[in-house]
Amino acid sequence: MGSFDKFKIWVLFICLISELGHGFYLPGSYPHKYGVGDFLNVKVNSLTSIDTELPYSYYSLPFCKPDEGVKDSAENLGELLMGDRIENSPYRFKMYTNETEVFLCQTKPLSGEEFKLLKERIDEMYQVNLILDNLPAIRYTKKENYFLRWTGYPVGIKVQDAYYVFNHLKFTVLVHKFEETNVARVMGTGDGSEVISTVGNSGSDTPGYMVVGFEVIPCSFQHTPDSLKNLKMYNKLPSPIKCDPTTVSMAIKENEPVAFSYEVNFVESDIKWPSRWDAYLKMEGAKVHWFSILNSLMVITFLAGIVLVIFLRTVRRDLARYDELDKEAQAQMNEELSGWKLVVGDVFRAPSNPGLLCAMVGDGVQILGMGVVTIMFAALGFMSPASRGTLITGMLFFYMILGVAAGYVSVRLWRTIFCGDHKGWVSVAWKAACFFPGIAFTILTILNFLLWGSHSTGAIPFSLFVVLILLWFCISAPLTLIGGYLGAKAPHIEYPVRTNQIPREIPPQKYPSWLLVLGAGTLPFGTLFIELFFIMSSLWMGRVYYVFGFLLIVMILLVVVCAEVSLVLTYMHLCVEDWKWWWKSFFASGSVAIYIFMYSINYLIFDLKSLSGPVSATLYLGYSLFMVLAIMFATGTVGFLSSFWFVHYLFSSVKLD
Repeated sequence: MGSFDKFKIWVLFICLISELGHGFYLPGSYPHKYGVGDFLNVKVNSLTSIDTELPYSYYSLPFCKPDEGVKDSAENLGELLMGDRIENSPYRFKMYTNETEVFLCQTKPLSGEEFKLLKERIDEMYQVNLILDNLPAIRYTKKENYFLRWTGYPVGIKVQDAYYVFNHLKFTVLVHKFEETNVARVMGTGDGSEVISTVGNSGSDTPGYMVVGFEVIPCSFQHTPDSLKNLKMYNKLPSPIKCDPTTVSMAIKENEPVAFSYEVNFVESDIKWPSRWDAYLKMEGAKVHWFSILNSLMVITFLAGIVLVIFLRTVRRDLARYDELDKEAQAQMNEELSGWKLVVGDVFRAPSNPGLLCAMVGDGVQILGMGVVTIMFAALGFMSPASRGTLITGMLFFYMILGVAAGYVSVRLWRTIFCGDHKGWVSVAWKAACFFPGIAFTILTILNFLLWGSHSTGAIPFSLFVVLILLWFCISAPLTLIGGYLGAKAPHIEYPVRTNQIPREIPPQKYPSWLLVLGAGTLPFGTLFIELFFIMSSLWMGRVYYVFGFLLIVMILLVVVCAEVSLVLTYMHLCVEDWKWWWKSFFASGSVAIYIFMYSINYLIFDLKSLSGPVSATLYLGYSLFMVLAIMFATGTVGFLSSFWFVHYLFSSVKLD
């Protein structure tokens, strides 16, 4: 039995134990049984727009409020960081009870400020996001004989010079009979779900239903003032409402109120509970993903061929010649050496800014480990979009735990560079604990001031800032210091050759070596640029990204390409007697971040054409910079470690006195 099979068995065992104790359901909540007539409460999330990327609270606009007052739903760390603000709403249904012409409320006459704000939100294409039983409201539009899926519905629409608001909502709730004897607990969503059956029926015989779909059709309907007299919330309107999404009639005007209403229709569906997220997570463009992987494999094969040539034809041949010669012949041959053999006394000379290099490599190990573990868990279905915020929360958790690895790698590398000297390891561990988090914290703080100034729900509350700082200095930093202590106790890696006291002069090069280093990033970028488009679309176009299996494959291929590129480039530098390979090996693969940032700018100009305002563009570029810095640390670390192994292997096999 393979280790992966054992891992899956342990995961299933843990989940079974937790379910026996009425534990949690992965990835969302376990099926909820509603009896006929039970209340279903709709929740609202932040208003979002691909035009500005600034989320706002639902109640920042003059919408109806529930009688019991506005209350925040339970939020996790990931939801707060993503700008989600889930609150209760006045929309409520009774299970399997169709209702029409339900009056919700009539607002006060719109003030000049409210009227202006509504027009701005309509111009900026803001969407209202509703949630029922953890399912976002989905809207279908027909275009050229095929249907488009959207989550949420627009606040309103502008026709010529008039602004119309969608004040009547037609809901369709898809329900499925509760099958307690057949489905007790469900893990995963869609095709990857696993069903664990129970023995016997512990529930009652009362028929119940599960919510498996939530659809909405927005309409703009002009209510007559006479029909609204003496009506209270949830009363039935006296006149019928014809909901036609192709026509609009409720124009907003200053100093005039807006009336809101809704209708709901329950439809029994064949959709099973595990498949209820399929409408949101339907994988499109699978062939494009496979093309991306095939493209990456071609790049890997090409680079692997070069690496094979280096090892078999060049390195092996030279080493074999050394083994066949006696000492006298070797001494004579050493006088005629050329290429990488000439730098044997300098190749392990300490690089410039060794402390910074150690900290960056340690942080790169931490980021790479966080990415791999998070994507693995997401691919297994543990971090589904059904559980909002779990992906970000999981990334933070794994990043903090892997502080041990960052401290260990950075300090052990420090001791290796200085031949086992313990001096200064605490400083190196602190650099690893603070360098990348400090950069990230600075970027996020600057962007957060912009969000605060815009009164956006995307702004991180001050209390959350305090929580993040406490997590940093009370959990992540101490774990990094513990890892540094373990690295200080571990034996350092011994160099196979001695380093000369006087550094060898590097001969003049025909071309700048850094030019080749920067150009090397094109190959890793070629392995991921197709998948990068889907990731960018999910981040900035409001789409759901759920093909973590493809992403895991692409990430593995990226690691292989980065290792190969850096290894080849390091060998090329050694061949021209350039022994300063430490930083160049890091940036050879880390330079892929430059091309990703350039791609981000291209995406902003050509794909996010409607992104309006300097604040939105600054937020986009700020978050993109944060992302590419993390990628540079991770990919650079892969390149450096592979080059270090190659150089150590190469010179440990050479018998030179």
